[in-house]
Order: sequence, then C-alpha cells, then structure tokens
Amino acid sequence: MKALINQIIRLRNPGFTFSEEVDGRMVFLFLCRTAFSMFRGLRVLLLGKRPKGLLLGKGVSFWYSHKISFGRFVKLGKEVSLRALGREGITLGDNVSIGDYSKLVVSTTLDNPGVGIRIGDNVGMGEFAYLGGAGGLTIGDDCIIGQYFSCHPENHHFQRTDLPIRHQGVNRQGISVGNDCWIGTKVTLLDGVSIGAHSVISAGAVVTKSFPAYSVLAGVPARVIKVRKPQEIIAPQPSVEPALTVAS
Repeated sequence: MKALINQIIRLRNPGFTFSEEVDGRMVFLFLCRTAFSMFRGLRVLLLGKRPKGLLLGKGVSFWYSHKISFGRFVKLGKEVSLRALGREGITLGDNVSIGDYSKLVVSTTLDNPGVGIRIGDNVGMGEFAYLGGAGGLTIGDDCIIGQYFSCHPENHHFQRTDLPIRHQGVNRQGISVGNDCWIGTKVTLLDGVSIGAHSVISAGAVVTKSFPAYSVLAGVPARVIKVRKPQEIIAPQPSVEPALTVAS
C-alpha cells in the first residue's frame, strides 16, 4: 500500500520517496487529508473548469474565476484567495503549491484593472503570502519561497501636496522572478524589480532594484553579498595506467 501511494505522489513530485521514519498511520492520515482536498477540488467543475488533480484546503475562494487558469496538481492551502480582476488574470502552472492564508490579488478596482499574475511550474510558496498583480507579476519555474512573501508591482504618485495621495494615480512597471530562485521568509519585492534566474534572497530582505542571475541578496534595501558562480563543466580526464616499477 505504501509503495502504491508513493507512486501516486510521484505523479506530482517525481523525486518523492517516503522516509523510513514514516509509519503506516502517518501515511493513512496523509491519504485521508489528500482525498478530502481532491474532493474539494471538484468544486471547480461548477465554475466550468477541469480540476486536473486540484487540491483545495478549507475556505479557498475564487473571484473572477473565468480569468483563472490551473495547471496539473495545483495545491491551494486553507483560506487561500485568488482575485483575478485584470487583463491577464491568474495563471498557475503544474505542481504549484500556495500556503495557507495567502492572497493573490491582481487588482481591486474596476476603473483601472491590473495586468495579471503568472506562476510557472513546480513552484512552492509558504503561508501568508501576498502577491499583487496590478503591474504584472511573473514567477519562473522551480522556485521555492518562504512564508510572508510579498510582491507589490504598483506605486502611488505623491508629488503634489494639494491633493490626497489616493487621488494622484499610480505607476506600474511589473515584477519578474527568474527560474530556480530560493526566496526566504518575509521577503518583499517592490515595483520594477527583476530577479535573475538561480538567485537566492535572504530572509527579511526588501528588494528595491533589479539584480542579475546567480545573485545572493540580503538586507534592507537588498544588496549583493555573494555571486553564485555557475559550475564549470569539467571534461572527464582519460584514465592513466600507473607506471610499473621494476626492481633492479
């Protein structure tokens, strides 16, 4: 039974293998919870969408569901909210996991709806994330993201003092995160930021400008503290037979 469940899980996570420390009761409880989540996922049939293995926690909500697109085996935790008011809506790739109490909000206004949110394949995100999409937000494949992650692709104008800031309009440039990035807990990305692929962002960093691939960032505002050099491909060396030593 355990081997069968292991094979089923590998449909979503090909590298998965149960630890020897996981007992039969743990597997049974995991199976029950997953079954309930998949049953909840069937509700998207009422929205005219195919579930494709969708896993839903309790209290998940969809706003403007016709602008939401799901990949295969998407997992949305408890009380996750997807609000897709915008030109492109929300697109979630295959094997995306969004932690409990997270919110993906493209826009909240009908007079100036935003662009959209696009998350690639195999992205895992912790609890309490807030992803705005007004200016456009793109997260590449294979990213791992900690709790309390926030993205804000929009800025308010505030130059005038004779007019409330809320009436001065906004500026939108968008945010993009490349493939294979590791983003720590409580990281904030501000409008106009582009993070190159294979980068690492330390916990608590506030990123206010763009950085190239392989950067390791930390601080407020974030700065480069290290560069991850791409590993050199070393050609295999021909084997050399040891020289024979002949005693005289």
